[in-house]
Amino acid sequence: MPRPIYSEPGDRIESVKPVTVSRYRGFIRANHWITAVTLILLLISGLAFFHPSLYFLTGLFGGGQNARWLHPVIGVVLFVSFMVMFVQLWRLNLPKPEDTTWVAQIGDVMKGNEENLPELGKYNAGQKFIFWAMTILIVVLIVSGVMIWEQFFGELVTIPIRRWAVLTHSLAAVAIILVFILHVYAAFWTRGTLRAMTRGTVTGGWAYRHHRKWLRELAGRRSNGPAE
Repeated sequence: MPRPIYSEPGDRIESVKPVTVSRYRGFIRANHWITAVTLILLLISGLAFFHPSLYFLTGLFGGGQNARWLHPVIGVVLFVSFMVMFVQLWRLNLPKPEDTTWVAQIGDVMKGNEENLPELGKYNAGQKFIFWAMTILIVVLIVSGVMIWEQFFGELVTIPIRRWAVLTHSLAAVAIILVFILHVYAAFWTRGTLRAMTRGTVTGGWAYRHHRKWLRELAGRRSNGPAE
């Protein structure tokens, strides 16, 4: 069997009456939610140190000292969790020719005119943007975070470099908040998307409407021919 181009080995059509498609295995879903929860915790604890008016948020972690200690530890968990997900999903998030057309017709995307858009694999250009933006920003955050983690790496860099690392860390944090908001908005905006990360499956109609190349590839795997 040729190597899948638009799908993962665990993706499959589970039933045909009605058509139900497995989009994410349990491990990937758990990995996704660990990443999401740790990111939210980091955003809250990070905002608490961003400005004095937000310091009250440290109360959610048992006080300022606990929040200061937990923030970098949770950051390491986020990095490891996301990298596990990255290894599984990076190949399907590489750019494809149809992504250029999808971006050029962003007006049809916003209006929901799917019939005017090209057939897509498992991810569209918007989802790929989120994936690579998250990847870059999380790497920037972990590298800059290590530089300012004085408890364990106080002698790693000079004070001037640490100051630049603080600025870089803050800017990357603001950027990842915006990307995260975009990701959540898109998940709610495209009806049926949340089901993929809760139940692990989507309907055949959803797959055909939004990710037709992905569905066709899965249908081609079935020994009894494509599902209708």
